[in-house]
Amino acid sequence: MTHLAVQGNVASSAQNQALNALLFLYKEVLQKEVDWLNNVTRAKKPARLPVVLTVDEVRALLLQLDGTSWLMASLLYGSGLRLMECVRLRVKDLELTRCEIIVRDGKGGRNRVTMLPTRLVSHLKDQLGHVKSLHERDLAEGYGLVYLPQALARKYPNASQELGWQYVFPASKRSVDPRSGTERRHHLHETVLQ
Repeated sequence: MTHLAVQGNVASSAQNQALNALLFLYKEVLQKEVDWLNNVTRAKKPARLPVVLTVDEVRALLLQLDGTSWLMASLLYGSGLRLMECVRLRVKDLELTRCEIIVRDGKGGRNRVTMLPTRLVSHLKDQLGHVKSLHERDLAEGYGLVYLPQALARKYPNASQELGWQYVFPASKRSVDPRSGTERRHHLHETVLQ
């Protein structure tokens, strides 16, 4: 294993695959403990620089979008949101007066606060007006429920009908929630923006 990393100069993934094969052989087939593993020199993963668009490239990209896609892409760029964090945003997570976005259950299950670009506030107000009218129409038709995370649905039985829990970017149509069997309006699917 050390030879693979030092003299063989193999990629770390190749060494890991060989190592896992040996671990399986010893533990599962031969049923022997592997104590020599502590002395193995591991291949190093290469440091990869992230690909970052220039300001002009971002501007050109945003000029190709309009409507909801433009607003979502602008949020991704301007506030550092990840794709799924953006599509899962709830109305109550936007602090328009403080120009903050509360990201709940983000990467690693962590909550965080990020900035909301001031130039997007008026666009988000328009979007929230659309969400409110859509939600009122759903309620009038006997729907208006959204999925609530974890045990909140039991703790707050009426919260799923409140405007604050609605998605900022709702789907255009309602669908049947496979968890509950009820018809609900979900958020836009991530492929809309991808």
